[in-house]
Amino acid sequence: MAEDLVLKKCDLQLEVNGHDHRTADLCRGRLVVRRGQPFWLTLHFEGRSYEASTDSLTFSAVTGPAPSEEAGTKARFPLSSAVEEGAWAATVLNQQDGVVSLQLSTPASAPVGLYRLSLEASTGYQGSSFMLGHFTLLFNTWCPADAVYLDSEEERQEYVLTQQGFIYQGSVKCIKSIPWNFGQFEDGILDICLTLLDMNPKFLKDACRDCSRRSSPVYMGRVVSAMVNCNDDQGVLLGRWDNDYKDGVSPMFWIGSVDILRRWKTSGCQRVKYGQCWVFAAVACTVLRCLGIPTRVVTNFNSAHDQNSNLLIEYVYNKFGEIQRDKSEMIWNYHCWAESWMSRPDLQPGYEGWQALDPTPQEKSEGTYCCGPVPVRAIKEGNLSTKYDAPFVFAEVNADVVNWILQDDGSMCKSTNNSQTVGMKISTKSVGRDEREDITHTYKYPEGSPEEREAFKRANHLNRLTDKVETGVAMRIRVGQSMNMGSDFDVFAYITNNTAESHTCRLLLHARTVSYNGVLGPECGTKDLLSLSLEPLSGKALRSRSSY
Repeated sequence: MAEDLVLKKCDLQLEVNGHDHRTADLCRGRLVVRRGQPFWLTLHFEGRSYEASTDSLTFSAVTGPAPSEEAGTKARFPLSSAVEEGAWAATVLNQQDGVVSLQLSTPASAPVGLYRLSLEASTGYQGSSFMLGHFTLLFNTWCPADAVYLDSEEERQEYVLTQQGFIYQGSVKCIKSIPWNFGQFEDGILDICLTLLDMNPKFLKDACRDCSRRSSPVYMGRVVSAMVNCNDDQGVLLGRWDNDYKDGVSPMFWIGSVDILRRWKTSGCQRVKYGQCWVFAAVACTVLRCLGIPTRVVTNFNSAHDQNSNLLIEYVYNKFGEIQRDKSEMIWNYHCWAESWMSRPDLQPGYEGWQALDPTPQEKSEGTYCCGPVPVRAIKEGNLSTKYDAPFVFAEVNADVVNWILQDDGSMCKSTNNSQTVGMKISTKSVGRDEREDITHTYKYPEGSPEEREAFKRANHLNRLTDKVETGVAMRIRVGQSMNMGSDFDVFAYITNNTAESHTCRLLLHARTVSYNGVLGPECGTKDLLSLSLEPLSGKALRSRSSY
């Protein structure tokens, strides 16, 4: 009887696999590969060589604390002569003396995460088990069978491999870019991302089911969206918008995701203070890129926060321009979220591609502070029944702003109804270039087009579909062309009388500062004209100076 096979060592071929799988920066003392693509390892036996006619080799790959074949978290597969597409498999590439070179294949639908790889070698009725090592399996945007497949190499480089980028802030008329280090391949980040997955409440409740569902980028995007904020869990970031950051770090001071994620891990997964929308979106982008999901940060200028899904943001002012009701609904100068590229087998055909994910804690989705993923195309088409959170994202780019003025007798008069201010210059970094790309057209049809009207019908956006009635006396506000950021500036009011009668009215211009997320600050300019005469079918222009 032949003596048992004895494994001396297993070489996981870190350098070769790291190069082939584009994970070289992650393969420092560990094996990291992408699913659906073969990787290589070498077995060194001592005593005698492997003999196909005598020895039987069976491999086992498991992930999670309770692996099972039914859940897809455990795979047992024998050494075979041919690779079976879409399945776990091992084949011999070369054999010399006691050294056997193998190719291992993984399904493009396997759960991602940390795996333990072992070998059972049997000769006749005798057998031995050997631990071969661990490897981490990632999504694979280069594999056509993977749900995150992208067919553009430039986009794959940009949205998975690029570690630096730009995020856009400011206002519609003054867009600025800030550099950001996503750093998804820096030391320790992959381990932190895996820890983040293991800290999510779904894993803590049912680890077996959670690990099984990690095969889906839709599921993973939803988990990451929830875990980047800490509102329901031991998530990464605590949001704050009141300018009181003395017990933490101001959101404006962060320049990358790496420091944030490392602080979270070294503190025992305690929330990091503080984040705002671009920080939440950037950290989510880092985690998703690290896991292999193509992701980018998107900025929406004049972004609406609609709590009740009526697609309206309503403000009530007194005659001095002061808001009379506490408003949690508001318009932000800009708001950032993430987009990830994936297929959507859970939805009707045509909804693959970019999906919006918003980790900033604003509203609950299925009981958790997260948002998305929702197909960007569904937003454009007005299909608001599409999973997940389509009404909220649709409102962010399409809500109407209605201003009411509270009269002395308690009645309210509609001042303006503006359907063109929300969702402008939606921006992301260009592929391969340090420039801004306007992607508004991916979220919205051109203003006034038949396609836009059809989208609003589907969304039941009745406010947009009603004909606009010209008011008798109307006013437009414009900022002077010579305005410079950081300086005093002029504001011009253009008042028109659209009636055939003369009117005498009082004009009060009241300017206040506002933060990027819509919170009003102190007064910066006032002009009060008690008696302004307007001739029939005429207009006047008035100037008011506002202080910086």
